[in-house]
Amino acid sequence: MPDSESVQPARTAIFQPEFLEDLTYWVDTDRKTALRLLRMVKEVLKSPFEGIGKPEPLKHLAADTWSRRITQEHRLVYLVRKDRIDFLQARYHY
Repeated sequence: MPDSESVQPARTAIFQPEFLEDLTYWVDTDRKTALRLLRMVKEVLKSPFEGIGKPEPLKHLAADTWSRRITQEHRLVYLVRKDRIDFLQARYHY
């Protein structure tokens, strides 16, 4: 069992209004994509810089803004902070 110093505290998920609108869109139009998106949210909270969807930092937005590929056309965009992750959008390119 790892010692308490090596365990990172969980980050809080903050869902911005645009992200929630995008999630609603996916639930209404493409359940498979909605489920993939929810898996990605879980993965981001666990490990924001690696995992499914080819995470990459976005250079033209705020520092610590990342994206992951939901589909070939659509991206999950999120902002990583010390104690939280802001989910910004889940449709289109950044």
